Amino acid sequence: MWTELSSTITALSVAWFMFDKYFPYQLRPYLERYFQKFVTFVSPYIEITFHEFTGERLKRSDAYFAIQNYLSTNSTKNAKKLKADVVKDSQSVVLSMDDYEEVTDVFNGAKVWWASRKKSTPSKVISFYPGTEEKRYYKLTFHRRNREIIKSYIEHVLKQGKEIAVKGRQRMLYTNNPSKNWYGWNSTKWGSIVFEHPATFDTLAMGTKMKEEIKKELIKFSKGKDYYAKIGKAWKRGYLLHGPPGTGKSTMIAAMANLLDYDIYDIELTTIKDNSELRKLLIETKGKSIIVIEDIDCSIDLTGQRKKKEEKDDDEADKEKDPISKKKKEAEEESKSKSKVTLSGLLNVIDGIWSACGGERIIIFTTNYVDKLDPALIRRGRMDRHIEMSYCCFEAFKVLAKNYLEIESHELFGKIEELFGETKISPADVAENLMPKSDEEDEETCLKNLIEALEVSKEEAKKSQKKKQRSRLRKQTKRMAKHAQKKQKRMV
Repeated sequence: MWTELSSTITALSVAWFMFDKYFPYQLRPYLERYFQKFVTFVSPYIEITFHEFTGERLKRSDAYFAIQNYLSTNSTKNAKKLKADVVKDSQSVVLSMDDYEEVTDVFNGAKVWWASRKKSTPSKVISFYPGTEEKRYYKLTFHRRNREIIKSYIEHVLKQGKEIAVKGRQRMLYTNNPSKNWYGWNSTKWGSIVFEHPATFDTLAMGTKMKEEIKKELIKFSKGKDYYAKIGKAWKRGYLLHGPPGTGKSTMIAAMANLLDYDIYDIELTTIKDNSELRKLLIETKGKSIIVIEDIDCSIDLTGQRKKKEEKDDDEADKEKDPISKKKKEAEEESKSKSKVTLSGLLNVIDGIWSACGGERIIIFTTNYVDKLDPALIRRGRMDRHIEMSYCCFEAFKVLAKNYLEIESHELFGKIEELFGETKISPADVAENLMPKSDEEDEETCLKNLIEALEVSKEEAKKSQKKKQRSRLRKQTKRMAKHAQKKQKRMV
Protein backbone atom coordinates (compact mmCIF):
# COMPACT_ATOMS: atom_id res chain seq x y z
CA MET A 1 0.00 0.00 0.00
CA TRP A 2 2.80 2.40 0.90
CA THR A 3 4.57 1.58 -2.36
CA GLU A 4 1.45 2.40 -4.38
CA LEU A 5 0.86 5.62 -2.41
CA SER A 6 4.47 6.70 -2.91
CA SER A 7 4.32 6.06 -6.64
CA THR A 8 1.02 7.99 -6.90
CA ILE A 9 2.43 11.00 -5.09
CA THR A 10 5.54 10.90 -7.27
CA ALA A 11 3.44 10.75 -10.43
CA LEU A 12 1.32 13.70 -9.28
CA SER A 13 4.44 15.70 -8.43
CA VAL A 14 5.93 15.05 -11.87
CA ALA A 15 2.63 15.97 -13.53
CA TRP A 16 2.42 19.23 -11.56
CA PHE A 17 6.03 20.05 -12.40
CA MET A 18 5.40 19.48 -16.10
CA PHE A 19 2.22 21.56 -15.96
CA ASP A 20 3.92 24.41 -14.13
CA LYS A 21 6.97 24.29 -16.41
CA TYR A 22 5.49 23.85 -19.86
CA PHE A 23 1.80 24.70 -19.83
CA PRO A 24 1.29 28.18 -21.44
CA TYR A 25 0.81 30.89 -18.83
CA GLN A 26 -1.80 32.65 -20.99
CA LEU A 27 -4.08 29.59 -20.95
CA ARG A 28 -4.00 28.97 -17.20
CA PRO A 29 -6.86 31.39 -16.30
CA TYR A 30 -9.12 29.60 -18.78
CA LEU A 31 -8.18 26.21 -17.34
CA GLU A 32 -8.79 27.39 -13.79
CA ARG A 33 -12.13 28.86 -14.78
CA TYR A 34 -13.39 25.65 -16.40
CA PHE A 35 -12.02 23.56 -13.54
CA GLN A 36 -13.99 25.66 -11.05
CA LYS A 37 -17.10 25.26 -13.18
CA PHE A 38 -16.58 21.50 -13.19
CA VAL A 39 -16.15 21.42 -9.39
CA THR A 40 -19.24 23.58 -8.97
CA PHE A 41 -21.25 21.31 -11.24
CA VAL A 42 -20.16 18.17 -9.40
CA SER A 43 -20.22 19.52 -5.83
CA PRO A 44 -23.62 19.63 -4.06
CA TYR A 45 -22.55 22.61 -1.91
CA ILE A 46 -23.17 26.31 -2.42
CA GLU A 47 -20.99 29.13 -1.08
CA ILE A 48 -21.87 32.75 -0.17
CA THR A 49 -19.21 35.31 0.75
CA PHE A 50 -19.68 38.41 2.92
CA HIS A 51 -16.84 40.90 2.45
CA GLU A 52 -15.70 43.40 5.07
CA PHE A 53 -15.78 46.29 2.59
CA THR A 54 -18.35 47.20 -0.03
CA GLY A 55 -18.25 49.63 -2.95
CA GLU A 56 -14.55 49.47 -3.81
CA ARG A 57 -13.48 49.68 -0.13
CA LEU A 58 -15.40 52.87 0.45
CA LYS A 59 -17.60 51.61 3.27
CA ARG A 60 -17.42 48.86 5.86
CA SER A 61 -20.20 46.31 5.54
CA ASP A 62 -22.80 46.25 8.30
CA ALA A 63 -23.56 42.62 7.39
CA TYR A 64 -19.93 41.63 7.99
CA PHE A 65 -19.94 43.05 11.51
CA ALA A 66 -23.35 41.55 12.29
CA ILE A 67 -22.01 38.12 11.27
CA GLN A 68 -18.86 38.73 13.32
CA ASN A 69 -20.97 39.47 16.41
CA TYR A 70 -23.17 36.43 15.80
CA LEU A 71 -20.19 34.10 15.43
CA SER A 72 -18.44 35.61 18.47
CA THR A 73 -21.12 34.02 20.67
CA ASN A 74 -21.42 30.72 18.80
CA SER A 75 -17.83 30.12 17.71
CA THR A 76 -16.54 29.87 21.30
CA LYS A 77 -18.41 26.57 21.62
CA ASN A 78 -16.93 24.83 18.56
CA ALA A 79 -13.90 26.72 17.24
CA LYS A 80 -10.39 25.70 18.28
CA LYS A 81 -8.67 28.96 17.26
CA LEU A 82 -10.05 32.13 18.85
CA LYS A 83 -9.03 35.79 19.12
CA ALA A 84 -9.38 37.56 22.48
CA ASP A 85 -10.05 41.25 23.10
CA VAL A 86 -10.06 42.73 26.61
CA VAL A 87 -12.54 45.58 27.11
CA LYS A 88 -14.07 47.71 29.83
CA ASP A 89 -11.00 48.18 32.05
CA SER A 90 -9.96 44.52 31.74
CA GLN A 91 -13.18 43.37 33.38
CA SER A 92 -14.42 41.27 30.45
CA VAL A 93 -12.94 39.30 27.57
CA VAL A 94 -14.59 39.11 24.14
CA LEU A 95 -13.73 36.02 22.07
CA SER A 96 -14.15 35.84 18.31
CA MET A 97 -13.28 33.38 15.56
CA ASP A 98 -9.69 33.62 14.34
CA ASP A 99 -8.66 33.87 10.68
CA TYR A 100 -8.84 30.64 8.65
CA GLU A 101 -11.01 28.97 11.29
CA GLU A 102 -14.28 27.13 10.54
CA VAL A 103 -17.36 26.45 12.67
CA THR A 104 -20.68 24.74 12.08
CA ASP A 105 -24.18 25.94 12.83
CA VAL A 106 -27.64 24.35 12.65
CA PHE A 107 -30.83 26.21 11.70
CA ASN A 108 -34.21 24.43 11.42
CA GLY A 109 -32.44 21.10 11.00
CA ALA A 110 -30.14 22.38 8.24
CA LYS A 111 -26.38 22.25 8.81
CA VAL A 112 -24.18 25.11 7.57
CA TRP A 113 -20.48 25.93 7.77
CA TRP A 114 -18.90 29.33 8.45
CA ALA A 115 -15.28 30.08 7.57
CA SER A 116 -13.21 33.18 8.26
CA ARG A 117 -10.90 34.09 5.40
CA LYS A 118 -8.63 36.92 4.27
CA LYS A 119 -6.94 37.67 0.97
CA SER A 120 -3.78 39.75 0.63
CA THR A 121 -3.30 41.90 -2.45
CA PRO A 122 -0.49 44.33 -3.32
CA SER A 123 -1.12 47.86 -2.12
CA LYS A 124 -1.99 50.44 -4.78
CA VAL A 125 -0.03 53.15 -2.99
CA ILE A 126 3.34 53.97 -4.54
CA SER A 127 5.99 53.68 -1.84
CA PHE A 128 9.61 52.70 -1.27
CA TYR A 129 8.29 50.05 1.10
CA PRO A 130 5.35 48.46 -0.73
CA GLY A 131 2.85 46.72 1.51
CA THR A 132 -0.24 44.61 1.08
CA GLU A 133 -3.94 45.15 1.63
CA GLU A 134 -5.91 42.50 3.45
CA LYS A 135 -9.49 41.85 2.39
CA ARG A 136 -11.34 39.89 5.02
CA TYR A 137 -14.55 38.00 4.41
CA TYR A 138 -16.78 35.29 5.81
CA LYS A 139 -17.74 32.28 3.68
CA LEU A 140 -21.04 30.50 4.28
CA THR A 141 -21.30 26.94 2.86
CA PHE A 142 -24.51 24.88 2.75
CA HIS A 143 -26.04 21.98 0.83
CA ARG A 144 -28.10 22.84 -2.22
CA ARG A 145 -31.13 21.08 -0.78
CA ASN A 146 -31.26 23.77 1.94
CA ARG A 147 -31.32 26.66 -0.53
CA GLU A 148 -34.91 27.61 0.38
CA ILE A 149 -34.20 28.27 4.07
CA ILE A 150 -30.86 30.07 3.65
CA LYS A 151 -32.50 33.45 3.15
CA SER A 152 -34.36 33.07 6.45
CA TYR A 153 -31.15 31.89 8.10
CA ILE A 154 -29.16 34.92 6.92
CA GLU A 155 -31.91 37.25 8.16
CA HIS A 156 -31.77 35.43 11.50
CA VAL A 157 -27.97 35.84 11.71
CA LEU A 158 -28.08 39.56 10.87
CA LYS A 159 -30.86 40.23 13.37
CA GLN A 160 -29.12 38.33 16.16
CA GLY A 161 -25.79 39.99 15.33
CA LYS A 162 -27.28 43.47 15.57
CA GLU A 163 -28.96 42.67 18.89
CA ILE A 164 -25.68 41.34 20.28
CA ALA A 165 -23.91 44.51 19.11
CA VAL A 166 -26.44 46.70 20.95
CA LYS A 167 -26.17 44.71 24.18
CA GLY A 168 -22.39 44.58 24.30
CA ARG A 169 -21.73 47.89 22.60
CA GLN A 170 -18.95 50.12 23.87
CA ARG A 171 -19.11 53.77 22.91
CA MET A 172 -15.93 54.90 21.21
CA LEU A 173 -14.07 58.14 20.61
CA TYR A 174 -12.63 58.17 17.09
CA THR A 175 -10.04 60.40 15.46
CA ASN A 176 -8.95 60.32 11.83
CA ASN A 177 -5.59 58.81 10.91
CA PRO A 178 -3.32 60.52 8.34
CA SER A 179 -4.05 59.25 4.83
CA LYS A 180 -0.56 57.77 4.52
CA ASN A 181 -1.62 55.22 7.16
CA TRP A 182 -4.84 54.18 5.41
CA TYR A 183 -3.25 51.25 3.60
CA GLY A 184 -1.32 48.16 4.56
CA TRP A 185 -1.78 45.51 7.20
CA ASN A 186 -4.70 46.05 9.56
CA SER A 187 -4.99 49.72 8.58
CA THR A 188 -8.06 51.90 9.14
CA LYS A 189 -9.04 55.47 8.46
CA TRP A 190 -10.11 55.98 12.08
CA GLY A 191 -8.26 55.28 15.29
CA SER A 192 -10.34 54.80 18.42
CA ILE A 193 -10.34 54.49 22.19
CA VAL A 194 -13.14 53.71 24.61
CA PHE A 195 -15.20 56.82 25.39
CA GLU A 196 -15.55 57.19 29.16
CA HIS A 197 -16.17 60.89 29.74
CA PRO A 198 -18.41 61.32 32.84
CA ALA A 199 -20.09 64.60 31.81
CA THR A 200 -23.90 64.73 31.90
CA PHE A 201 -26.47 67.49 31.55
CA ASP A 202 -27.02 67.34 35.32
CA THR A 203 -23.38 68.31 35.94
CA LEU A 204 -23.19 70.84 33.08
CA ALA A 205 -22.72 74.44 34.21
CA MET A 206 -25.61 76.04 32.34
CA GLY A 207 -29.04 77.48 33.01
CA THR A 208 -31.67 74.86 33.77
CA LYS A 209 -34.13 76.11 31.16
CA MET A 210 -31.57 75.99 28.36
CA LYS A 211 -30.40 72.50 29.37
CA GLU A 212 -33.94 71.11 29.34
CA GLU A 213 -34.61 72.59 25.89
CA ILE A 214 -31.47 71.00 24.44
CA LYS A 215 -32.18 67.63 26.07
CA LYS A 216 -35.74 67.46 24.71
CA GLU A 217 -34.52 68.48 21.27
CA LEU A 218 -31.84 65.77 21.21
CA ILE A 219 -34.20 63.03 22.39
CA LYS A 220 -36.77 63.99 19.75
CA PHE A 221 -34.06 63.90 17.08
CA SER A 222 -32.95 60.38 18.10
CA LYS A 223 -36.54 59.14 17.60
CA GLY A 224 -37.14 61.00 14.34
CA LYS A 225 -36.17 58.43 11.69
CA ASP A 226 -39.66 58.17 10.19
CA TYR A 227 -40.25 61.93 10.46
CA TYR A 228 -37.07 62.81 8.56
CA ALA A 229 -37.93 60.25 5.89
CA LYS A 230 -41.42 61.74 5.57
CA ILE A 231 -40.16 65.30 5.05
CA GLY A 232 -37.43 64.13 2.62
CA LYS A 233 -34.45 65.27 4.67
CA ALA A 234 -31.27 63.47 5.70
CA TRP A 235 -31.43 62.26 9.29
CA LYS A 236 -28.87 64.65 10.72
CA ARG A 237 -28.72 67.83 12.76
CA GLY A 238 -26.07 70.51 13.12
CA TYR A 239 -25.04 72.46 16.22
CA LEU A 240 -22.70 75.42 16.50
CA LEU A 241 -21.20 75.86 19.97
CA HIS A 242 -19.58 79.26 20.31
CA GLY A 243 -18.26 81.29 23.19
CA PRO A 244 -15.09 82.29 25.05
CA PRO A 245 -12.49 79.66 26.05
CA GLY A 246 -13.32 77.62 29.14
CA THR A 247 -17.10 77.91 28.84
CA GLY A 248 -17.74 74.16 28.49
CA LYS A 249 -18.07 73.50 24.75
CA SER A 250 -16.22 70.17 24.88
CA THR A 251 -18.12 69.20 28.03
CA MET A 252 -21.40 69.90 26.23
CA ILE A 253 -20.38 67.49 23.44
CA ALA A 254 -19.58 64.77 25.99
CA ALA A 255 -22.91 65.34 27.73
CA MET A 256 -24.76 65.01 24.40
CA ALA A 257 -22.98 61.73 23.65
CA ASN A 258 -23.78 60.32 27.09
CA LEU A 259 -27.43 61.38 26.85
CA LEU A 260 -27.99 59.71 23.46
CA ASP A 261 -25.48 56.85 23.87
CA TYR A 262 -23.65 57.96 20.68
CA ASP A 263 -20.06 57.54 19.51
CA ILE A 264 -17.92 60.61 18.80
CA TYR A 265 -15.85 61.21 15.66
CA ASP A 266 -13.35 64.02 16.23
CA ILE A 267 -12.13 65.24 12.83
CA GLU A 268 -8.73 66.90 12.60
CA LEU A 269 -8.97 68.85 9.34
CA THR A 270 -5.27 69.69 9.15
CA THR A 271 -4.37 66.03 8.50
CA ILE A 272 -6.80 65.72 5.57
CA LYS A 273 -5.24 66.39 2.18
CA ASP A 274 -8.29 67.22 0.08
CA ASN A 275 -12.07 67.02 -0.27
CA SER A 276 -11.94 63.45 -1.57
CA GLU A 277 -10.31 62.22 1.64
CA LEU A 278 -12.88 64.12 3.68
CA ARG A 279 -15.70 62.29 1.87
CA LYS A 280 -14.03 58.91 2.44
CA LEU A 281 -13.80 59.66 6.15
CA LEU A 282 -17.48 60.56 6.28
CA ILE A 283 -18.46 57.29 4.59
CA GLU A 284 -16.51 55.37 7.23
CA THR A 285 -18.54 56.87 10.09
CA LYS A 286 -21.44 54.90 11.53
CA GLY A 287 -24.90 55.94 12.63
CA LYS A 288 -25.67 56.95 16.22
CA SER A 289 -22.67 59.24 16.23
CA ILE A 290 -21.59 62.84 16.79
CA ILE A 291 -19.16 64.26 14.23
CA VAL A 292 -17.10 67.05 15.79
CA ILE A 293 -14.79 69.70 14.35
CA GLU A 294 -13.43 71.72 17.26
CA ASP A 295 -12.07 75.24 16.83
CA ILE A 296 -13.04 75.24 13.19
CA ASP A 297 -11.86 78.81 12.74
CA CYS A 298 -8.31 77.67 13.61
CA SER A 299 -8.23 74.32 11.77
CA ILE A 300 -7.70 75.46 8.17
CA ASP A 301 -8.25 78.65 6.19
CA LEU A 302 -11.98 78.27 5.56
CA THR A 303 -13.06 81.67 6.78
CA GLY A 304 -11.40 83.80 4.14
CA GLN A 305 -12.04 81.83 0.99
CA ARG A 306 -14.96 83.98 -0.07
CA LYS A 307 -13.65 87.29 1.20
CA LYS A 308 -11.65 89.74 -0.85
CA LYS A 309 -8.40 90.98 0.53
CA GLU A 310 -8.92 94.30 2.25
CA GLU A 311 -6.43 97.11 2.37
CA LYS A 312 -4.46 97.21 5.58
CA ASP A 313 -4.37 100.31 7.75
CA ASP A 314 -1.18 101.98 8.88
CA ASP A 315 -0.90 100.04 12.14
CA GLU A 316 -1.18 96.67 10.40
CA ALA A 317 1.38 97.77 7.82
CA ASP A 318 3.82 98.58 10.62
CA LYS A 319 3.29 95.12 12.09
CA GLU A 320 4.07 93.54 8.73
CA LYS A 321 7.46 95.28 8.78
CA ASP A 322 8.32 93.44 11.98
CA PRO A 323 10.34 90.37 10.83
CA ILE A 324 9.25 88.20 13.79
CA SER A 325 5.54 88.79 13.18
CA LYS A 326 6.02 88.25 9.46
CA LYS A 327 7.83 84.95 10.05
CA LYS A 328 5.08 83.69 12.39
CA LYS A 329 2.40 84.57 9.87
CA GLU A 330 4.25 82.79 7.07
CA ALA A 331 4.56 79.67 9.25
CA GLU A 332 0.82 79.72 10.00
CA GLU A 333 -0.05 80.10 6.31
CA GLU A 334 2.31 77.27 5.39
CA SER A 335 0.74 74.91 7.95
CA LYS A 336 -2.74 75.74 6.66
CA SER A 337 -1.74 75.29 3.03
CA LYS A 338 -0.86 71.63 3.62
CA SER A 339 -4.56 70.81 3.61
CA LYS A 340 -6.51 71.42 0.40
CA VAL A 341 -9.92 70.98 2.00
CA THR A 342 -12.07 73.81 0.66
CA LEU A 343 -15.12 75.52 2.05
CA SER A 344 -17.15 74.08 -0.82
CA GLY A 345 -15.96 70.55 0.00
CA LEU A 346 -16.82 70.92 3.67
CA LEU A 347 -20.27 72.29 2.86
CA ASN A 348 -20.95 69.35 0.53
CA VAL A 349 -19.97 66.90 3.26
CA ILE A 350 -22.15 68.38 6.00
CA ASP A 351 -25.14 69.43 3.90
CA GLY A 352 -24.76 68.14 0.33
CA ILE A 353 -25.46 64.79 -1.33
CA TRP A 354 -22.70 63.05 0.60
CA SER A 355 -24.28 64.02 3.92
CA ALA A 356 -27.05 61.47 3.23
CA CYS A 357 -24.57 58.54 3.30
CA GLY A 358 -25.78 57.29 6.67
CA GLY A 359 -28.31 58.40 9.25
CA GLU A 360 -28.75 59.49 12.86
CA ARG A 361 -25.77 61.80 12.95
CA ILE A 362 -25.18 65.05 14.78
CA ILE A 363 -22.58 67.45 13.37
CA ILE A 364 -21.02 69.93 15.80
CA PHE A 365 -18.69 72.85 15.15
CA THR A 366 -17.05 74.74 17.99
CA THR A 367 -15.40 78.14 17.83
CA ASN A 368 -14.29 80.92 20.13
CA TYR A 369 -14.88 83.57 17.47
CA VAL A 370 -18.13 83.03 15.59
CA ASP A 371 -17.68 86.29 13.63
CA LYS A 372 -14.69 84.77 11.81
CA LEU A 373 -16.73 81.99 10.20
CA ASP A 374 -18.18 82.23 6.72
CA PRO A 375 -21.96 82.85 6.91
CA ALA A 376 -22.58 79.98 4.45
CA LEU A 377 -20.93 77.55 6.86
CA ILE A 378 -23.16 78.30 9.84
CA ARG A 379 -26.48 79.18 8.23
CA ARG A 380 -29.67 77.47 9.41
CA GLY A 381 -30.05 74.10 7.72
CA ARG A 382 -26.35 73.37 8.15
CA MET A 383 -25.88 74.44 11.73
CA ASP A 384 -29.54 74.15 12.76
CA ARG A 385 -29.02 75.57 16.22
CA HIS A 386 -26.47 78.03 17.56
CA ILE A 387 -25.73 77.55 21.27
CA GLU A 388 -23.84 80.32 22.98
CA MET A 389 -21.63 78.97 25.75
CA SER A 390 -21.32 82.17 27.75
CA TYR A 391 -19.57 83.15 30.95
CA CYS A 392 -20.66 81.59 34.21
CA CYS A 393 -23.84 82.92 35.78
CA PHE A 394 -25.06 82.44 39.34
CA GLU A 395 -27.40 79.62 38.34
CA ALA A 396 -24.53 77.75 36.66
CA PHE A 397 -22.38 78.43 39.75
CA LYS A 398 -24.93 76.64 41.96
CA VAL A 399 -24.63 73.57 39.72
CA LEU A 400 -20.85 73.63 40.09
CA ALA A 401 -21.09 74.16 43.85
CA LYS A 402 -23.30 71.09 44.12
CA ASN A 403 -20.91 69.07 41.94
CA TYR A 404 -17.66 70.08 43.61
CA LEU A 405 -18.67 70.87 47.20
CA GLU A 406 -22.00 69.02 47.55
CA ILE A 407 -23.74 72.13 48.91
CA GLU A 408 -26.88 73.87 47.67
CA SER A 409 -26.76 76.97 49.88
CA HIS A 410 -24.30 78.94 51.99
CA GLU A 411 -24.12 82.32 53.68
CA LEU A 412 -21.49 83.43 51.12
CA PHE A 413 -23.84 82.80 48.18
CA GLY A 414 -25.26 86.33 48.46
CA LYS A 415 -21.84 87.94 48.05
CA ILE A 416 -21.00 85.61 45.17
CA GLU A 417 -24.27 86.41 43.37
CA GLU A 418 -23.51 90.12 43.68
CA LEU A 419 -20.02 89.68 42.19
CA PHE A 420 -21.35 87.57 39.30
CA GLY A 421 -23.47 90.54 38.28
CA GLU A 422 -20.40 92.80 38.16
CA THR A 423 -17.79 90.69 36.36
CA LYS A 424 -17.29 87.89 33.86
CA ILE A 425 -15.57 84.61 34.59
CA SER A 426 -15.57 81.28 32.77
CA PRO A 427 -17.05 78.10 34.26
CA ALA A 428 -13.59 76.51 34.07
CA ASP A 429 -12.14 79.22 36.33
CA VAL A 430 -15.05 78.85 38.75
CA ALA A 431 -14.58 75.08 38.88
CA GLU A 432 -10.85 75.45 39.53
CA ASN A 433 -11.51 77.67 42.55
CA LEU A 434 -14.25 75.42 43.91
CA MET A 435 -12.13 72.27 43.75
CA PRO A 436 -10.49 71.49 47.14
CA LYS A 437 -6.71 71.25 46.78
CA SER A 438 -6.11 69.43 50.08
CA ASP A 439 -7.97 67.70 52.90
CA GLU A 440 -7.72 70.85 55.03
CA GLU A 441 -9.77 72.95 52.60
CA ASP A 442 -13.52 72.91 53.29
CA GLU A 443 -16.42 74.43 51.36
CA GLU A 444 -16.06 77.82 53.04
CA THR A 445 -12.37 78.06 52.06
CA CYS A 446 -13.20 77.21 48.46
CA LEU A 447 -16.00 79.77 48.34
CA LYS A 448 -13.67 82.45 49.73
CA ASN A 449 -11.12 81.53 47.04
CA LEU A 450 -13.83 82.05 44.43
CA ILE A 451 -14.81 85.43 45.92
CA GLU A 452 -11.18 86.51 45.78
CA ALA A 453 -10.90 85.39 42.14
CA LEU A 454 -14.11 87.28 41.28
CA GLU A 455 -12.82 90.47 42.91
CA VAL A 456 -9.51 90.17 41.04
CA SER A 457 -11.41 89.65 37.78
CA LYS A 458 -13.55 92.69 38.60
CA GLU A 459 -10.47 94.89 39.12
CA GLU A 460 -8.85 93.60 35.92
CA ALA A 461 -12.04 94.35 34.01
CA LYS A 462 -12.01 97.92 35.34
CA LYS A 463 -8.38 98.38 34.32
CA SER A 464 -9.07 96.95 30.89
CA GLN A 465 -12.03 99.27 30.47
CA LYS A 466 -9.95 102.31 31.44
CA LYS A 467 -7.21 101.23 29.04
CA LYS A 468 -9.71 100.93 26.21
CA GLN A 469 -11.11 104.35 27.01
CA ARG A 470 -7.62 105.90 26.95
CA SER A 471 -6.84 104.15 23.67
CA ARG A 472 -10.12 105.36 22.20
CA LEU A 473 -9.37 108.89 23.39
CA ARG A 474 -5.89 108.84 21.83
CA LYS A 475 -7.28 107.70 18.50
CA GLN A 476 -9.95 110.38 18.63
CA THR A 477 -7.31 113.01 19.43
CA LYS A 478 -5.16 111.84 16.48
CA ARG A 479 -8.11 112.02 14.11
CA MET A 480 -8.97 115.52 15.31
CA ALA A 481 -5.33 116.61 14.91
CA LYS A 482 -5.18 115.22 11.35
CA HIS A 483 -8.46 116.90 10.52
CA ALA A 484 -7.14 120.22 11.87
CA GLN A 485 -3.92 119.89 9.82
CA LYS A 486 -5.86 119.19 6.64
CA LYS A 487 -8.11 122.16 7.33
CA GLN A 488 -5.10 124.42 7.93
CA LYS A 489 -3.46 123.28 4.68
CA ARG A 490 -6.61 124.04 2.71
CA MET A 491 -6.74 127.52 4.26
CA VAL A 492 -3.10 128.15 3.27
